[in-house]
Amino acid sequence: MIVERRVELRFGRESQEADTHTNLSAVRQDGRCLWVAGDETATIERLTAAVDGGGRVTGFDGHTTVALSDLVPLPAGPDEEADIEGLARSDGWLWAIGSHSLKRKKIKAGQSAAKARKRLATVVREDNRFILARLPLVTGGDGLPEVARQDGGRTAAILGGHGDSLTDLLADDPHLAPFLTIPSKDNGIDIEGIAAHGDRLYVGLRGPVLRGWAVLMEIRPDGHPDDPRRLRLLPVGDGRDRYRTHFLDLGGLGIRDLCPHGDDLLVLTGPSMGLDGPVRVLRWRGAAKADAAEIVTADELEVVGDLPYGEGDDHAEGIAVLEESNGTGTRVLVVYDSPSPGRLTEDGGVLADVVNIGK
Repeated sequence: MIVERRVELRFGRESQEADTHTNLSAVRQDGRCLWVAGDETATIERLTAAVDGGGRVTGFDGHTTVALSDLVPLPAGPDEEADIEGLARSDGWLWAIGSHSLKRKKIKAGQSAAKARKRLATVVREDNRFILARLPLVTGGDGLPEVARQDGGRTAAILGGHGDSLTDLLADDPHLAPFLTIPSKDNGIDIEGIAAHGDRLYVGLRGPVLRGWAVLMEIRPDGHPDDPRRLRLLPVGDGRDRYRTHFLDLGGLGIRDLCPHGDDLLVLTGPSMGLDGPVRVLRWRGAAKADAAEIVTADELEVVGDLPYGEGDDHAEGIAVLEESNGTGTRVLVVYDSPSPGRLTEDGGVLADVVNIGK
């Protein structure tokens, strides 16, 4: 899989100062616009496509920022990061999900051995990470999509903060419960992708990876009958279970992002812990038609191709089908966390890759 070209994502000064453009973790196209998020703020960014005479996207600019705290009640308030790791768009809604992960503190350069050991023993929980938000999309005066706190009978709402987060739901899960107290980069719970199809959300986990098998959750969020600003989970399938898990043989890799393509799911994969690669895209054909908890073997997954990665940088974190009117084949936009210096532009932008994945 060869990178066809690079396009620049240009951000405003405030987001540049917050380093949002160097921490991109989620992306989804919405007509002429692109929704992106970084993993060190509690905001969502909107960019607008620039196209050439043939309809090919040449870049994204016109940056605007949306603070999640202006739309939904964040459990830890507006100043704590939400670690948004996935965005999805479906049926007039924009979805955003946090990593739902614990953090182990990093060793800092120049620290004494005693302080370094103490930091490595410290695990932190940040409550804003444990959210799933559903935001109404409306058409603004300029004809572009906007997120709204309320639109008629539709209200921005959140799952989490009331003992009802996805990780709360997993407390008795036979596969995942043992990993709830383990930090994300130690193969603990770490959500890094989300895709919407109909009334379902597919949630991809970077970790844990269970003896080489990656985990994907399937849920059905809906409005809460007692509070329009909250969500609840409806049963999935014929039983009373409010989620089901699918196990994918990704060759020991975890899920870095998910992107719907018709009834298929495109799966961005990468290492579950602090390694650079390998990174590749796979296709799970007919994923949206899976009616039961699945064991998805390697021969049921089509390898679309490998993506480039650096040494300590250029970590592919988000993929989105790019809607263009020129050329043949399906193009995917890939955004990177910790971009290499060569991806950063003089105007405070960052370069994303455009990849043609065929049909």
